[in-house]
Amino acid sequence: MTSPQLSVRSARARDLAHKLSQRERRPIHAIVEDALVEYARRHPEPSAAAFLKRLKALAIDDLDLDALIADNRTPHEGVDL
Repeated sequence: MTSPQLSVRSARARDLAHKLSQRERRPIHAIVEDALVEYARRHPEPSAAAFLKRLKALAIDDLDLDALIADNRTPHEGVDL
């Protein structure tokens, strides 16, 4: 079975991955995985609460977002089978 492949369109990224791979004597996929894990650690996905807090900070003063959401909230009718 063939392993999944990642296509990188940046020559700079490709060259850097190859250089790090040779210097560290590790496969390129391990270098890329480590870099992506580190990136994800540094940039965690924000929570919904944090998103709403930022949204409220940007909202117009006389606009009540909670009331707007409550007024427009409707239950989902489910899947039509």
